[in-house]
Amino acid sequence: MSGETLQVYFLGTAGALPTPVRNPPCILIRHGSDTLLFDCGEGAQQQMMRSRCGFTVNAIFVTHWHADHFLGIFGLVQTMSFNGRTEPLTIYGPEWVHEFVKTLRHVARFNLKFTIESVELHDGSWVRFEGYTVTAFAARHGLPSLGYILEEDPRPGRFNREHAVALGVPPGPLFGRIQRGETVNIAVGDCQVTVRPDQVMGAPRPGRKIVYTGDTRSIHTSIMDIAQNADLLIHDATYDDSESARAAEFYHATASQAGEAAAALKARTLVLIHTSSRYTDPGAHITDAQKKFDGPVLVPNDLDKIEVAFRD
Repeated sequence: MSGETLQVYFLGTAGALPTPVRNPPCILIRHGSDTLLFDCGEGAQQQMMRSRCGFTVNAIFVTHWHADHFLGIFGLVQTMSFNGRTEPLTIYGPEWVHEFVKTLRHVARFNLKFTIESVELHDGSWVRFEGYTVTAFAARHGLPSLGYILEEDPRPGRFNREHAVALGVPPGPLFGRIQRGETVNIAVGDCQVTVRPDQVMGAPRPGRKIVYTGDTRSIHTSIMDIAQNADLLIHDATYDDSESARAAEFYHATASQAGEAAAALKARTLVLIHTSSRYTDPGAHITDAQKKFDGPVLVPNDLDKIEVAFRD
């Protein structure tokens, strides 16, 4: 797992209304060979082709049932079927996900070559993948809504090669066995010596972590115990601070509220997303967020990609 890539493709970064340069919300996260979609607004297929990330999607996570977050699924499943997909596709989401998938099957009046399964998630629900977990948390958007946390398993600590050699472990395959957690027995002179991983391995190191709020009012105080220390906090920032009243009315966050969340959650990088079509320049959003958060603040364009590196 330590060598897995973790890439975030911003396929759609607009608010409820698309613009000539921004599509409705769609975030693709690639972890090793896995590809997950978080929301899937209209036009997602063309964005996937433009970014050259392909249509091999393992699962789709929907934050809520406003059309700008799910309309792209209809065309995507048809394309997957045309391309010969046979493995099942699971769509995860809040309340009404079963009704959505039933409608999706009904509307797709063609020979769908794979099954579509639905799983309803709630605050605290989690989905296990190889080497990482996706956890749902409640968002505040005026209807059942979720945000998601993708968090890798802890990594082994650093291997102390010099200490292992001093204990009598010869360089070679035994090094790998110890790093994978095995206890090894070796001959040192006329004696048999047992070397345990804890003798030559440092403390476990955290994996990488991405938090995606979806559309929401400020909620960081309710997720402090699960969303701390994210490498990437992707936060609703539909409005700048001049429209704080409108943000509250429509259950969205402002850029400074996103900055406040990033500071409180000790995020490494803040990404502002779902910007309203009224804005053509993200400068005010960045300025507002930086009033609260002194780390990097990004407002990605459509098709931007971020490679999430290990902290160490």
